[in-house]
Amino acid sequence: QVQLVESGGGLVQAGGSLRLSCAASGRTFSSYNMGWFRQAPGKEREFVAAISWTGHNTDYADSVKGRFTISRSNAKNTVYMQMNSLKPEDTAVYYCAAGEGTYATTARMYNYWGQGTQVTVSS
Repeated sequence: QVQLVESGGGLVQAGGSLRLSCAASGRTFSSYNMGWFRQAPGKEREFVAAISWTGHNTDYADSVKGRFTISRSNAKNTVYMQMNSLKPEDTAVYYCAAGEGTYATTARMYNYWGQGTQVTVSS
């Protein structure tokens, strides 16, 4: 089992940047695929980015491609998401998730979730 704790959220102006971190407990972090999802008020949770357990595969939602970058440090049991050129529509609670088995971008393939961190982008 793994526990996830997100950090790095906050209030930023449009065009600004934030770096989210997700610290994982447990000795098997390196075997988990990791993902970032977000949920805006009144909307369903949506996929943002994912990285495979090897770090060799990454995927992004079309809405964030070219602006967000996911990375991981298995030595630090941490996954990151660098968010640049933020837009008001990026405002949401961002969740980190860990998944065993097949690498995927769908939420149902992720077994463990953090509590989320709020990102607010002002116009």
